[in-house]
Amino acid sequence: MRGKRATKREIKPDPKHQSQLLGKLINYIMERGKKTTAQSIVYNMLDIVKEKTKQDPVTVLNLAFKNVGPDVEVKSKRVGGGNFQVPVEVNADRKLTLTIRWIVGACKAKKGRPISVKLADEIIAASKGEGDAMKKRLDVYRMAEADKAFAHFTR
Repeated sequence: MRGKRATKREIKPDPKHQSQLLGKLINYIMERGKKTTAQSIVYNMLDIVKEKTKQDPVTVLNLAFKNVGPDVEVKSKRVGGGNFQVPVEVNADRKLTLTIRWIVGACKAKKGRPISVKLADEIIAASKGEGDAMKKRLDVYRMAEADKAFAHFTR
């Protein structure tokens, strides 16, 4: 591998709850550098979650992220003349990144309502173990299970 390994940047926690998880979610939702717009979307989502569940929204968010986070994923590996989908464990940073990507992606795929409402619905569903993000997690898990025979190609 050439060059130096990129240094890991520290993500600032959100200003309201001082949560690094919320800071990362805000950064992922942000488009074209409009951080205040992303913050208002996330804080509106937290208010909606609090209204609907009558629980602390940050704990519901943590539960949803814990439920959606994948344990295994498949990576393509070239061995001999063929490409194999090899199941590998997911480290903590990648697990969080995939979780946020799947939840926000599930929200953006739906049409017709404000993003904060869609995000709140997806997080409530994920905390209960359902929704599109959970479906994505199960699909990835099924693929890893199906390709378990190629696990010996892992280095």
